[in-house]
Amino acid sequence: MDSSLLTQIINDYGYFGIALLLALENVFPPIPSEVILGFTGFVTLSSKLNIVGSIIAATIGALIGALILYFFGKIISVERLERILAGRIGKILHFKPADLERAASFFNRHGNSAVFFGRFVPVIRSLISIPAGMADYPLGRFIIFSTLGTLIWNTVLIFVGRMAGHAWPHVINLIESYGKISLVVLVVLSILGYFIYKKRKK
Repeated sequence: MDSSLLTQIINDYGYFGIALLLALENVFPPIPSEVILGFTGFVTLSSKLNIVGSIIAATIGALIGALILYFFGKIISVERLERILAGRIGKILHFKPADLERAASFFNRHGNSAVFFGRFVPVIRSLISIPAGMADYPLGRFIIFSTLGTLIWNTVLIFVGRMAGHAWPHVINLIESYGKISLVVLVVLSILGYFIYKKRKK
């Protein structure tokens, strides 16, 4: 997505714009959540948007997108979905049958944890909802684990965007380049930072 359009949506629509972008990102993976969240964190430095509100809006938006794909998985057969992904719609959405197979394999191997940890993996983050719906994974558990996973992902990246300031695009590019490794490092550092902060306050 063009950065100027991203800027305009968030500036014009605030929290609603953040939620909308994250909902779309779950359905259209080419819209990278790293960029949306990093920019959102940066915007909180100079606008009426705050960290807590931005995290809540992003998490609600991501959950809405995940639920759309979850219910889509419940009403469609594997064969029909593979035909769709192999055709024009699959190209428009940038989904391939191989992506679905990877998400289904991830879901089958990791069970409950797949819904949670899948939120940290590009493409899997979106598609993991479809096999969950196809497998009649309990909706309540799906909402809980999806919310927890996206909450962590959104919180870390929004804070990164805020702390990086004007350098946020470079930091986000680094995260995108190193994927899972960067995320693990960021989560560990965030947890350590929290405990250090709490210790100093005592």
